[in-house]
Amino acid sequence: MINAGLTVDGTGQIDGNGAAWWIKTPNECAPAVISFDNCNNLNFHRITSLNSPGNHVSVNRCKEVDISHIQLIAPKDSPNTDGIDISSSTALRISDCFFGTGDDCIAINGGSSHINITPLTCGPGHGISVGSLGKNGKNETVEWVQVENSIFNGTQNGARIKKWVGGAGFARDISFVGVQLINAENPIIIDQHYCPHQTCQPEGKTAVKISNVRFSGFEGTSATEVAIKLDCSSIVPCTGITLSNNMITSSTPGKKVKAECNNAHVSSTLTTPSVTCLTPKHISVITPKLKESTYEQ
Repeated sequence: MINAGLTVDGTGQIDGNGAAWWIKTPNECAPAVISFDNCNNLNFHRITSLNSPGNHVSVNRCKEVDISHIQLIAPKDSPNTDGIDISSSTALRISDCFFGTGDDCIAINGGSSHINITPLTCGPGHGISVGSLGKNGKNETVEWVQVENSIFNGTQNGARIKKWVGGAGFARDISFVGVQLINAENPIIIDQHYCPHQTCQPEGKTAVKISNVRFSGFEGTSATEVAIKLDCSSIVPCTGITLSNNMITSSTPGKKVKAECNNAHVSSTLTTPSVTCLTPKHISVITPKLKESTYEQ
């Protein structure tokens, strides 16, 4: 769909028959079931997508988008089947959706801003990801993202911000609030050393800056021992990371969970597991005020 102010609404179902694509190596070029490009004032509701070859839905260079009551479903082991993949788009509202797939339920890529997600049920899948950013040295930005009242059920990740080694730009003013966890791996994760195939170079002189990020109201169980992981860059550390009113326990009775933290400036209150980060001397001890992301209909 190109340059169209349109509404797609109905109770239909699309089966992408993606299994033939999933066995290809690599399968990064597999098509999306639905792609919206350069759309303004787009409304997309009540559609079900099954077994997408690649992304179920791609939203590229769009503005003022309302997505609700859609279901995106593919097997847990189907590769690169993102639910919604967002790039270079602004003013998106995603609400009342169910995504169970083999990759990110929602991936928010460079050039995107003012994204509001509430509520969303995600699982299986890789959670909601900001990024990955900075691949191949790119300068990329994401800002004003708000996720509220969502569920991660049996996901590989929960709330995730990921960037490749190197690159430039920023990810800032991001909040995840009111999240229910059911046996979710990596419930809270910031990864500034994202390298899924272990072929990355050591840190250089630049990195995507991550700042003003809030995780609040997480409750439920983690399938991994590390429930909170803040792995930030020594070159450009994370600043203004706030955790509050979180209670994460192990999904295995009798086991404990923990937090890990590197190169991050964190303010943490009423959070289990406890998060303790030493603030490097070159990071200001003044935490910038986190602004709420907004969406105006």
